[in-house]
Amino acid sequence: MTSSTPTASETPTPTPTPVDPLAVVPLPAAAKVDYQLGGAYDPEPDVTVVARDSGQQPVKDVYSICYVNGFQTQPGELWPNSLVLHDASGEKVTDPDWPDENILDISTPDNRAAIADKIAVTVAGCAGAGFDAVEFDNLDSFTRADGAFGIEDAVAYATLLVTSAHRAGLAVGQKNTPELGARGRDEIGFDFAVSEECQRYDECAAYTGVYGDQVIDIEYSDNMMETWTAICEDPQLPPASVLRDRKLLPDDKPGYVAKYC
Repeated sequence: MTSSTPTASETPTPTPTPVDPLAVVPLPAAAKVDYQLGGAYDPEPDVTVVARDSGQQPVKDVYSICYVNGFQTQPGELWPNSLVLHDASGEKVTDPDWPDENILDISTPDNRAAIADKIAVTVAGCAGAGFDAVEFDNLDSFTRADGAFGIEDAVAYATLLVTSAHRAGLAVGQKNTPELGARGRDEIGFDFAVSEECQRYDECAAYTGVYGDQVIDIEYSDNMMETWTAICEDPQLPPASVLRDRKLLPDDKPGYVAKYC
């Protein structure tokens, strides 16, 4: 990698800006969640939370979460070369599971600030459109950076993102990364969590132990070890859980799956 792992003294974690608890709206209690990142469609009448991509519009009178790829590039996005991680040969580092997404280089304070400023434009768009909250995906990109940066850099950068979103009046969800423990809430300032397959990988307690009932979980129909009925009977499963198809297809597409407990 062209970037080396900074020492602890080089990566101080910014202090989160205090947020007025009345300025952001928490997740509704006992939420029924529709996770629509693969395309927007009208949710069922009893759905109380919808997550959509930042390029879509929120749902009127439904708590709406804006999806932002905060730690990797979205396909087709143009980013300054200096803000994208490169390997020793000078090639851009991509996510092995999403090869059209480049990993953003958050290894230095200057890079973190520059990237956060660019992401803040998208966050402002979410707020302006009327979303209630934002989730920043790929918080765990440090696990794919081959040592170029680590979890402390991710914590420092995530704090900048959360501060920006809070200033825009949005609640912020921690996306995956259970190894953060309480640091996600107490140090970074996340308001809730969005986990993928926490039941499948026995990680739900890592989220609910920190955020209580402010946890959304998405299980995927192509990776189930038991029936959905049995999964729903698992006491560790957060109440706001949904079974979705891996591609998160709209409800008019073949292969669409959405089930609730």
